[in-house]
Amino acid sequence: MTIATNIDASKTEHGENFPVASLLIAPRLQAPILSFYRFARAADDIADHPTLSEISKFEGLADLENTLLGKFDKAKSALPLRRVLAENGLAPTHPLDLLTAFRADVTKRRYANWDELMHYCRYSAMPVGRFVLDLHNEDKLTWTFSDPLCAALQVINHLQDCAKDYRALDRVYLPLDMMEAKGTGVEALASAEASPALRACLTSITARTAELLPEASRLPLAVRDVRLGLETGVIVSLAHKLVALLMARDPLSERVHLTRPGALLQAVQGAATTLASRLMQPSAFPRPGEG
Repeated sequence: MTIATNIDASKTEHGENFPVASLLIAPRLQAPILSFYRFARAADDIADHPTLSEISKFEGLADLENTLLGKFDKAKSALPLRRVLAENGLAPTHPLDLLTAFRADVTKRRYANWDELMHYCRYSAMPVGRFVLDLHNEDKLTWTFSDPLCAALQVINHLQDCAKDYRALDRVYLPLDMMEAKGTGVEALASAEASPALRACLTSITARTAELLPEASRLPLAVRDVRLGLETGVIVSLAHKLVALLMARDPLSERVHLTRPGALLQAVQGAATTLASRLMQPSAFPRPGEG
């Protein structure tokens, strides 16, 4: 057994920017969603481990895949998700897509442009939303709104952690052409405070991320499950707030995460707005028998 498959999780679902299987989600689906999260967390911790060799990281990710597919039981973090997939008749497509992104993380350190970053998000972020939607038996058309939301959440996280990722992993998700356009480079991320050029670059990337939110904001009305609608409404609200913080603050020297009270207030507002909208407006997609 490789060391990688026994790494303890670096954080739990409570340490994320956004709710993971919160109480808004139907109780019967909370554990299945958490099994997916913990699988992803295990893969992330392997890919980002500071002392494991690249070979050991690839071995650890392979163990997760092979355990997920039932070839053996080495990777304990994959066993609950394997059961969830079987019990719900779901293919392993989404977790396997995640592993594609984490394998890229082992060796890929730079992203040339926005399109390349979005390709990464297709595997690192979009499968999360797609899995949750599939678990709820939602129409696959809802992926149209889930994908930009998940991509936005991923880039928000990259912006928040841009200095830490560079210093600890020499990994930069900020598109290099957008850095160059503002007259800066990756070395600027080593500073305690963003230079004017880097600040302009970060603002530009944040603005590009904000362009994903109008489409993403349709997701809470698109899903048929009311509880999932409220959950996604909370997430959309938090995304808007974090984008606003990133537009106004320097992630190298200032806090760009919400406090617990601030996140709770934003969540309540997001849920209330979504509930009111669902009562007043039709779904983005017709219900069975409609349309």
